[in-house]
Amino acid sequence: MNKTFYMKYSSFLACLVVLLMPLPGSGQTNHPEDHLTRAEVAAHMRFLASDELAGRRTGSQGIEIAAKYLASHFAALGLQPAPGMDSYFQAVPYEEVTPPSMGSVECEGKIFTHGDNMLFLKASPVNDSKVKYVFAGYGQKTSETNDYEGLDVKGKVVVTFLGLPGEENPNVIFSSITDKRKWAKEEGAIGLIELYRLRFPWGFVSKYFNKSRIQLADEEEAGGEFFYGWIRDEGGAFGEEIAAKAKGKMGVNCDGSVRRTFSSPNVIAYLPGTDSALRDQFVILSSHYDHVGVGAQGGGSYTAEDSIFNGARDNAFGTVSVLAAAKALSAEPVRRSILFICYSGEEVGLLGSEYYAAHPVVPLNQTVFNLNTDGAGYSETDAVSIFGYGRMDTDGQLDQGAAAFGLRVIGNPAPEQGLFDRSDNVSLAIKGVPAPTFSPGFSSFNSEINKYYHQVTDNPETIDFDYLKVYCQAYAYTARLIANRDKAPTWNEGDKYAPAGAALYGQ
Repeated sequence: MNKTFYMKYSSFLACLVVLLMPLPGSGQTNHPEDHLTRAEVAAHMRFLASDELAGRRTGSQGIEIAAKYLASHFAALGLQPAPGMDSYFQAVPYEEVTPPSMGSVECEGKIFTHGDNMLFLKASPVNDSKVKYVFAGYGQKTSETNDYEGLDVKGKVVVTFLGLPGEENPNVIFSSITDKRKWAKEEGAIGLIELYRLRFPWGFVSKYFNKSRIQLADEEEAGGEFFYGWIRDEGGAFGEEIAAKAKGKMGVNCDGSVRRTFSSPNVIAYLPGTDSALRDQFVILSSHYDHVGVGAQGGGSYTAEDSIFNGARDNAFGTVSVLAAAKALSAEPVRRSILFICYSGEEVGLLGSEYYAAHPVVPLNQTVFNLNTDGAGYSETDAVSIFGYGRMDTDGQLDQGAAAFGLRVIGNPAPEQGLFDRSDNVSLAIKGVPAPTFSPGFSSFNSEINKYYHQVTDNPETIDFDYLKVYCQAYAYTARLIANRDKAPTWNEGDKYAPAGAALYGQ
């Protein structure tokens, strides 16, 4: 071969190599994420959002079928049950509570009627025209604050302000209910009435809570004589009067609520890390796999021809992403250990993740990150949306993971919706774990989002499966990048959850 030909041939090969090299955003990372296929993610979607699963409502047969489907795929990938568990199922105890049909409270010359300006949320039957009440601030009983100190509430009704002082997050406020009931009962109270002062419209709250609802079961309350309710305190005048009086008498009349208990699992699988120095640190990849059910359960419009809320976007989309990530990461494990968690009970109040945060299968101080995936839908198929973008030191990995598959990042869209605190990530964020939500691309709740969000139209055949594939690839690759970091992720200084993180990790 002469020199001139060799040089020309070498130049041609060099050009050919350059032409064949993956371009930025072309979907090539030299990792198993590249090999996830449209066909497999579409098959998962068509099953999970099928009519046969009847909207996957927590407590239904449909969600039980979905749970078995998820577990079977985790097992097929060779993933293990989580440490200390003998199966992929973390049983979550739920109860369905049907509120009283009638009731009232008469106090300080005012009458509050159930369903109008008060609600009994959970109550045993009671009819007492002269029960004593005691005001107890916010009703806290912790090592830092004890509002019961010096108060005798045995055999009396405790009246408190709703929620916690200075807290505006509805999820935190509503999550405090269980503890506040428990503390009142520990002090010997026969009931707890909270004064509702939230900016959340009373009309919406009254409609939402004055119907059968699912909540985490409180086994200590089974068969107990206790009532719990809210009085609307618009403007705060009644609460100020009660706080000033500190104690008095009230009349309480209620026919009692009906309680049904059941269990619905969180599905959890475990992939050990490869780095002996980092495998005791865990990254959680999570989604919720429940939806809202059928007919009147769904809360939206439906017809006799179509009454199933299939939940393709919310959140079969995210659940498929976790399955895809499980396949990619199990094919080429990462330095840190991974927990893949599919939660039940999200649509009824983030309950599956709340239960997990209170009963983690590995200590939370070993859980260094949670990449949750959830969403209402998408309108921009060249992007992913990140709730929590800019709040942790993981923006570089989020950007890189999306860009590898031709996607851009939309940080914190629709800020007026408070979406960071409305998905399962917040259950761990409250505890201090850095936890953003990775979501399909959108900038606002526009007509394209509202067309499908919690509607019977949200069916598998409406999904852009090409977008679902690259979304799954980007999610899995982002998880890989974060799990392989040298340094564990942290909250940015000044974030509202940074103090919880510092306390959790002893920083």
